[in-house]
Amino acid sequence: MTTTVEAIYEHGKLLLSEPLSLPEKSHVRVTIESDTERETWLKLSEEALMKTWDNDADDVFNELLKK
Repeated sequence: MTTTVEAIYEHGKLLLSEPLSLPEKSHVRVTIESDTERETWLKLSEEALMKTWDNDADDVFNELLKK
């Protein structure tokens, strides 16, 4: 089962924003994704998308849509 929840790191512990429905002493794997890393990836993704999306070749399709 894969579940994603938000958490805050405080005083060496992760504080979950909501309780999980897991049995006590369940073993879990935690993947940390920091906000700064996420923002960097979003910026890079947007730049790559704009290079692909916003180009002169697409103007041909815009003209076809007008017809």
